[in-house]
Amino acid sequence: MKKLLAMVLTASLTFSLVACGGSASTTTDTAETAVEETSTEETTEAAAEEESTEATEETAETADTADTSDKKIAMITDSGDITDMSFNQTTYEASKAFAEANGVDYQYYKPTEDSDEARIAAFNNAVADGYNVIIVPGYLFAGMIANVAEANPDVTIIALDCSEFDFTDAGMPSLPENVCSFTYQEELAGYMAGYAVVKEGYKKLGFLGGMAVPAVIRYGFGFVQGANDAAKDLGNTDEVEVNYVYGGQFYGDESITATMDTWYQGGTEIVFACGGGIFSSACEAAIKEGVNGKVVGVDVDQSGTIESQYGVEGLCVTSAMKGLGATVNSTLTDLFAGDWSKHAGKIENLGLISGDDVSVNYVQLPTETWSMTNFTVDDYKTLVASMYAGDITVSSDIEAMPATDIKVTEFDNIH
Repeated sequence: MKKLLAMVLTASLTFSLVACGGSASTTTDTAETAVEETSTEETTEAAAEEESTEATEETAETADTADTSDKKIAMITDSGDITDMSFNQTTYEASKAFAEANGVDYQYYKPTEDSDEARIAAFNNAVADGYNVIIVPGYLFAGMIANVAEANPDVTIIALDCSEFDFTDAGMPSLPENVCSFTYQEELAGYMAGYAVVKEGYKKLGFLGGMAVPAVIRYGFGFVQGANDAAKDLGNTDEVEVNYVYGGQFYGDESITATMDTWYQGGTEIVFACGGGIFSSACEAAIKEGVNGKVVGVDVDQSGTIESQYGVEGLCVTSAMKGLGATVNSTLTDLFAGDWSKHAGKIENLGLISGDDVSVNYVQLPTETWSMTNFTVDDYKTLVASMYAGDITVSSDIEAMPATDIKVTEFDNIH
C-alpha cells in the first residue's frame, strides 16, 4: 500500500496545479460520438498497456481490500477540451495517470455541444461502453448529475467544483450515495494572491472575474482581503487600490479587452483574471505597446500557458490554484481501497490541510514558477502557516464587498 500511495502522491503533485466555469469555446465537431482521442494519446495508451502487468502488481494490495476488477474510469469534458490548460486538462491528466498506474481501463468523452442534453448523452455513452466511475469537472455538470445519478446507482460519479447551490438549482437538494462532489475555499487562494502581489510591490490592482458565480466571487473577495492586509502590513493603504469587474462570461472578447485597455493605460499594473479563458483579454491589453502589465492566473498554474501564447516571460506573475488533481487522486484511491463511504453523498469543501507543507494544500500558489522576487517562497510559507493556525482569517461571505482600508472601485458587469 505504501508503494501505491507513493505513486498516487507523485501523480497528485504532478497534476494538482489548481475555472471557475469552463473554457473559451463550445465545440461541436462530432455528430454521433462523444469520444475523441488524439494519435498522441493513443500512443500513450498503447505504452500503458505494455506496462499493465507491472501496474497490476503495484496495486495488488489494493485488490486485497476491495474488488476493483470491474471498475473502469471515464472523464467527461465540459464545454471545452482536454487541452484547455484548466479544469478539463488537469482532470483528464490526473484521472488518466491514476488509471494507468493502477492498470484500469480509461477513456474520456467530449460532449457534442455545451448543453445538459449533450453532457447527458456523453454520460450515457460512457455507461453503455462499460465505464462505471465517471469524473466530471465544473459546475456545468450539476444538471447532468441531477438527471442521471439516481437512474444509475451502480455508476460512481465524482464531481469537481459543483456546489450545493449548483445542485439545488438543478433540482437536486441532496446527493445520492453514488455521487460525491468537492468545492474549494477559493477565498483562501485569492487571499494568497492578493497578499503576495502587494507585498511584491504592486499598488494598482485589478480583478477581472468571469461570471459572478459563488466561486468567482470568493476568489475576488479573497483577493481584495489579501491586498488590504498586505497594504496594512506595509503601511501604504493610501497607495494601494483595486479596480473590480465581472465580464459576464468565461472567455475574452473585444469588449472585455477594451475595458482592460482602459485599466492598464490608466495605471493598473496587474490584473487577477479569474474565469476560464477570460485571461486572454487581460493579457492582450497587458502586452500592448507602452504598457508593461502583468496578470495573475487562476485554478491551475497558468504561467507556462500564458508565456507560450503571448511570448512574454513573466507576464503571469503567479496563479491562485485549486487542487483538482490532488482531489481526483485521493478520491479514486479511497474508492479503489473500498473507502467510498468517506465521500458517498457528500459535498466536501477543501482548503488548507497543512501549515508546514504548502504543496499538499488544496488551495495554493505555484512556488516553482512565479516570477516574484520581493515576496519570497519563505514569506509565502510563513503566510500559509499563519492562515492554517488561524492567526489570519479570511471571510468566505459573498453577500457584499469586504470592508477595506484600501480603495476598491466596483464597475458594472461588462456583459
